[in-house]
Amino acid sequence: GRDLLGCAQTGTGKTAAFALPILHRLHAAPVDKARRGAVKARVLVLSPTRELATQIAESFATYGTHLPISGTVIYGGVGQGKQVRDLQRGVDVIIATPGRLIDLMEQGHVDLSGVQTFVLDEADRMLDMGFINPIRRIEKAMSKDRQTLLFSATMPK
Repeated sequence: GRDLLGCAQTGTGKTAAFALPILHRLHAAPVDKARRGAVKARVLVLSPTRELATQIAESFATYGTHLPISGTVIYGGVGQGKQVRDLQRGVDVIIATPGRLIDLMEQGHVDLSGVQTFVLDEADRMLDMGFINPIRRIEKAMSKDRQTLLFSATMPK
């Protein structure tokens, strides 16, 4: 449950290193069914590119095949209709690129107040690409009481 910085070469299983414990935690602490309305996202994974976001979403779907955990992947360059419908229905896990996530936040489609686990995948790359201000903006929309995980394949000294 503490904050973590993980660094390992590409192909060593970083996604599994955060996805499997997250799925276990979500499964062990089911959503309160007495609460009305859509499920609030409990996990946010930020990725620098839509290709990586898609890969992460596929990993979550594969690892959580037999679990009652829902998720969506959010990125730009495509219509937002399906992404908005997923968010309105309620998801446990959001995997997103910062730009589209902020767009949907500004439109009122995203509520990050229930996020308990915040993952920055390829954190150094996202910072190198100039995402520091969007990340800060997204982070402010979440509860302060959360776990933050930073992962990278190429963390400079």
